Amino acid sequence: MLTLANAALLVLFPLAWFVPLMRAGLLPLFGLSEISVISGLQALWDADVALALFVTFFAIFAPYLKTIGLALIHFGLLSPRTLPALTWLGKLAMADVFLIALYIVVVRGIGYATVEVAWGLWFFTGCILASLLLSILSARSVR
Repeated sequence: MLTLANAALLVLFPLAWFVPLMRAGLLPLFGLSEISVISGLQALWDADVALALFVTFFAIFAPYLKTIGLALIHFGLLSPRTLPALTWLGKLAMADVFLIALYIVVVRGIGYATVEVAWGLWFFTGCILASLLLSILSARSVR
């Protein structure tokens, strides 16, 4: 069951990168643009390459590497001793959801922008939380 759930995450994570996390716009009059992980990263690459690399690691590589690592453990291709490192990667991946939430709070506080949370934020957060739960359950099953 853990193997199947983890395999589902290998498909769901890439989907979560493209779904709208939020809708944002300047004042409510100008309409809202949908922002996804990928569109946000594209904008970051134009503005600040160092920050784009940092966010790319936390939003894409950390959760996906952890999911791949768990799949390798489930198939017996990686030692279960790597579970603490994979759990650590999962905790780093959760940091990006916190940053998105912080961004929403800051922008709403300015008053000149409109930000609405979209369904993709819940989807992306669910993928990360499911990955964290799978790593905990995998650690228990290995013991």
